[in-house]
Amino acid sequence: MSEVEPKVWRLAALVPVVAAAAVYGWARWCYAAASPPSATVALVVGAALVVGAPVVYFVCVRGSRSLFGALLLALGLLLTVTATDQAASRAEVAACVVREVKEQVNLGGEGLPAERTTYRHLLNCPGGYPDELTDGRRLAARGGEVRVAYDPRHRVSPAPEGTGSSWTAALGAVVLLVLSTLVAAAGPFRDE
Repeated sequence: MSEVEPKVWRLAALVPVVAAAAVYGWARWCYAAASPPSATVALVVGAALVVGAPVVYFVCVRGSRSLFGALLLALGLLLTVTATDQAASRAEVAACVVREVKEQVNLGGEGLPAERTTYRHLLNCPGGYPDELTDGRRLAARGGEVRVAYDPRHRVSPAPEGTGSSWTAALGAVVLLVLSTLVAAAGPFRDE
């Protein structure tokens, strides 16, 4: 192993941290900014970050564990995007009054899932949006109040406040990014 290789190996341990920060910053800007980039630009730059970082990692780490670490890194970056999206997608909350609740029973059949009931809540919200909320349970009776989390740009469906948590995806991202960092930081096997 040459003098340069140990330095490259140690720098590879920084790739997951730098890549996660870059992906989070890009995704946050795309999802939460008042003037985000176009969908094409967002997708191209995001894909370049999610694919490019594992390639750099793979080249820097080398050895038998580089592929495993690069895969962990790629999955961790995808979960970072997911967590960012979930955190930013329903940024506003409104207290809405239920006008009407429509119950729909979806019958299961042979080979289909069992019978399921869906409740469509027609709402009166400040500003007029959202005007309805569908859930698998009755959230309130007619005249009752429901707190609804929604995206003011109407990109995702509204949901009851507190039901869309980004913690699961964020925790998964942290675990995968830490593992990829540990793989890089461990250094090469003696026989490599």
